[in-house]
Amino acid sequence: MAKSQQKVIITCAVTGSIHTPTMSPHLPITPDDIARESIAAAEAGAAIIHLHARDPKDGRPTPDPAVFMEFLPRIKQNCDAVVNITTGGGAGMSPEERLAAPLKAKPEMCSFNMGSMNFGLFPMLNRYKEFKYEWERQHIEGSKDFIFRNTYRDMEYILKELGEGCGTRFEFECYDVGHLYNMASLLDRGLVKPPVFLQTIFGILGSIGADPQNVVFMKDTADRLFGDQYYWSTLAGGRHQMALCTMAAVMGSNVRVGLEDSLYIGKGQLAESNADQVAKIRRILEELSLEIASPTEAREMLALKGGDQVDS
Repeated sequence: MAKSQQKVIITCAVTGSIHTPTMSPHLPITPDDIARESIAAAEAGAAIIHLHARDPKDGRPTPDPAVFMEFLPRIKQNCDAVVNITTGGGAGMSPEERLAAPLKAKPEMCSFNMGSMNFGLFPMLNRYKEFKYEWERQHIEGSKDFIFRNTYRDMEYILKELGEGCGTRFEFECYDVGHLYNMASLLDRGLVKPPVFLQTIFGILGSIGADPQNVVFMKDTADRLFGDQYYWSTLAGGRHQMALCTMAAVMGSNVRVGLEDSLYIGKGQLAESNADQVAKIRRILEELSLEIASPTEAREMLALKGGDQVDS
């Protein structure tokens, strides 16, 4: 069984590298947007803020540390949330590019994709006749022939440079059952030390489907592989976000919401902010008599080094 916990950690993934400016006017693009949305999400109840950066000129994903440094210090100065920086980056970025900002910031936590995979966005082309920027169409069409890379060598590189080198711990993102076995291999080899923060991900084309049976299956598999060495968290893409997060939370999971994972707050209704999604899942969980973890409590649970030990 996953480690016993008294409170639920809410993670908010503020912008990501999937959605594009045409898809929602509320998607954070500029450093000002990202800082403001992150602080508001923390005030709404998110203990962890997961961050990507975007080129402020046209919203395309960027690994540029200089862009990250325009919002990271502001978030740190204005809230106590755990900052979790992507190591996944965006399409076409090399492992070295993806680690450029984390290595500069030395954060408490980073995301960590547990394997290489297809990552299909191209069905979204059918929803939009025109795009604000040409890169958006290329970004979505290109996913038909795109493999996100995280080889075993890449994983070792991230663990050595960020884990050993910076004291950073990870949100291990598992998009399918094979990723759980990759995680087990890292533990068996002593490359990762428990407690593990395991994020099970549902509903991305190329990952396990967003079916309730799959939530149970991933949880059962993780229990067999990891026993009480892990904390479980769940996210689901698009319309499945709130339903599967609620189901998993009832089963003992932590949860992740945010505009990276879904642009909506309800059926056909765009979320106007990340804080709206955080407030909604918090309200649902509290109605179910589940308590929400503070950033301090999340740090203690996940054995993080503390916000005073980061560089930005």
